Amino acid sequence: MTSFDHAERRIWSGKAEPYADTYARLCAHLVPALLDAAEVGPGTRVLDVGCGTGTVSAAAVARGASVYAADADPGMAAATRRAVPGVTPHVARLPELPYPDDTFDAAVGNFVLNHVGRPLAALAELRRITRPGGRVAVTVWRSPGAPGQTLIGRAAQAAGLTRPTWLPALAPQDDFPRTPEGLAALLDTAGLLGAECSETAWEHRCDPDTWWAGAERGIGAIGQVLNSGGAEGMAAARRAYDDLCTEFRTREGLLVLPHVALLAAGTV
Repeated sequence: MTSFDHAERRIWSGKAEPYADTYARLCAHLVPALLDAAEVGPGTRVLDVGCGTGTVSAAAVARGASVYAADADPGMAAATRRAVPGVTPHVARLPELPYPDDTFDAAVGNFVLNHVGRPLAALAELRRITRPGGRVAVTVWRSPGAPGQTLIGRAAQAAGLTRPTWLPALAPQDDFPRTPEGLAALLDTAGLLGAECSETAWEHRCDPDTWWAGAERGIGAIGQVLNSGGAEGMAAARRAYDDLCTEFRTREGLLVLPHVALLAAGTV
């Protein structure tokens, strides 16, 4: 594993419940389009890699697919097992999955490429385990992020919080432009045919405390940044957050947070 992968395991250990309570609903937005791009329907043998708390697996089961799942975090795999009867996830990480070549009709990864140290190798692995003519589809967050995506990061910056030294960025040789062109090119380099990528923008609605709670409970890199400053740093970031929320707040007190993500797919 790369140092990035080791950090990801540390970040996500024990986070299944807070993720389900907070950011899982945000990440569910593109699930129907993701499954459409992978041509998942009745009888499709599909792998949901990076299954998290089971949102994609449940949606694929509802379509009549034969669903398999995997996640690098045991807690996430257990959450999917509880949430989606009949699906028994493997604890496994990209780019080393425990499946023979050409096992699946389709493989999907919903925001999983954000969390692997070798994205190109991860896509090549999805191609390996998908049969010729099958589909691979993935989502990632666009960079630079939309204002809703960067809200808590801006609050942390205003409070003077910085990225912990143990939390590495992706190695430059493994990174790629988080743009439609950049993600499509990555799929092409991984050997997928006819790779296409689209950009989707939407507004995620939630109350301010729920949006804050995910990061406060340590979810993702931003959660590690928030928690690196102790109680004083957290309090300062919360004050900055409350001020910044003004531009997104409705009359009812909800936040309307713009987000932009990329969806790419190709054929094996």
